[in-house]
Amino acid sequence: MLAASLLVPGLAACKSDTAESAAPGGSASAAAPADPKEALLASTREIGKGNFTFTVVGHQSTGKGLVHKPSNSAQFTMTFDDGTGDVSMDVDFIYIEKESWVKLDLGGKMFEALGADKNKGKYQHLDQSKIEGAKGLQLNAETLDPSDSAALIKGVTEVRRTGEGSFAGTIDITGATESAALDEEVVEALAAQAKALPFTAKVDAQGRLTEIAIAVPAAGEAEAHEVKITYADYGSATAAQKPPASKVVEASEQTYEMFK
Repeated sequence: MLAASLLVPGLAACKSDTAESAAPGGSASAAAPADPKEALLASTREIGKGNFTFTVVGHQSTGKGLVHKPSNSAQFTMTFDDGTGDVSMDVDFIYIEKESWVKLDLGGKMFEALGADKNKGKYQHLDQSKIEGAKGLQLNAETLDPSDSAALIKGVTEVRRTGEGSFAGTIDITGATESAALDEEVVEALAAQAKALPFTAKVDAQGRLTEIAIAVPAAGEAEAHEVKITYADYGSATAAQKPPASKVVEASEQTYEMFK
């Protein structure tokens, strides 16, 4: 995964829904279903209201961020390291209203050879007319969740309750490859194994998803690892901040090409 994109739709169009977001510690919109899979599916509804923070740990990458619909903003930072010294990357995406920026700190032998660090430490302002073909820079109009946990949970094939707010079972991840937590190459290398991976999940007292973790076995060139997504601060995330003008440059053509 070269870079995980922040998958946030047009927040401005949904601004009128802000009042529906639950306050911290508030009750869920309905009682948790008795069926464990239905309870897990219901646990993702609050994510769709667009006011939360999250963390993501995937294959060779870690990330964290926020979605804040009240201000029509979102932010996602990610660190990627291939473990060989060839490629490393720190990425910071910021989205506010209809503007977006990306800061790239690139390292490793490959990027050094390309001379791709000329804008290191700078936020590159993205021309919205140029990101149409750059999938990694686009906003996803289908979900407010960068990790698309709702799609992941739809792939649950077996689940049982293991305690208060705790679940375990097996999951088919082949239908959720748009998730920022998954590496498509790893999913392909897993082949049939990707249809039945062990997972655990947790929800809070209001039935809202707080964690999902998937055990991924070694496949292809990837070692065994855990994919883990956490959610917090439902209804109380803070707005993303516009980068200082002194640290902003216009994005280079190389940036658009890198994320295609």
